[in-house]
Amino acid sequence: MTARDFRSLLPEALRGAQSLEQALTHRSASGRHNERLEFLGDAVLGLVIADALFQSLPEAPEGDLTRLRAALVNRGSLAELARVAGMEGALNLGQGERKSGGQRRESILADALEALIGASYQVAGFEAARDFVLQLYADRLAALPSAESLKDPKTRLQEFLQGRGRELPEYRVLEVSGPDHQREFAVEVWLPSESWGQCGTGPSRRAAEQAAAEAALNRLQSEPGT
Repeated sequence: MTARDFRSLLPEALRGAQSLEQALTHRSASGRHNERLEFLGDAVLGLVIADALFQSLPEAPEGDLTRLRAALVNRGSLAELARVAGMEGALNLGQGERKSGGQRRESILADALEALIGASYQVAGFEAARDFVLQLYADRLAALPSAESLKDPKTRLQEFLQGRGRELPEYRVLEVSGPDHQREFAVEVWLPSESWGQCGTGPSRRAAEQAAAEAALNRLQSEPGT
């Protein structure tokens, strides 16, 4: 989204309403916070983006639409949109949360943006909330990535092997290190049909498996004749 103050995108009826302050108030601050509005906004956002994708990609299968929607409405995407829209300085946070940098925290920004969507729906109705969402997402909807590029490495590795009639990969944990609050996993993915494996590390088993799959896929795709 091109940098614009989020207030200029809001429905006019919301700009002076109490719901606007509530939408920007984190639970760490006193008064009514934004969690209920966030719940409402999450549902509205999902519907608006699903409809936008359905209309703009009439030939796309369900799986592709699902992956695209997930990429657009995930926490990281929402937080980035909130930052670009200048929401960091507008959040109402408790003193401790603000001192710890809560106004920059991805989860807080994403939740606040969903709460704004919910407040827009509550105060001005669905069409106004829809317009707000489509303005926020205008650039991203105009330049959608390919659904294939959104598949995680494990899925892409499995499809690569299946498409060539090769055996499926096997994953095993090699090592778990570090204290309980900062675990580090090392995982190997073994390719029986190739007789070799690749290792990956990450803060969780799943992350390490994805890293190993990415390494294996890169090696496969670099082989001559691939």
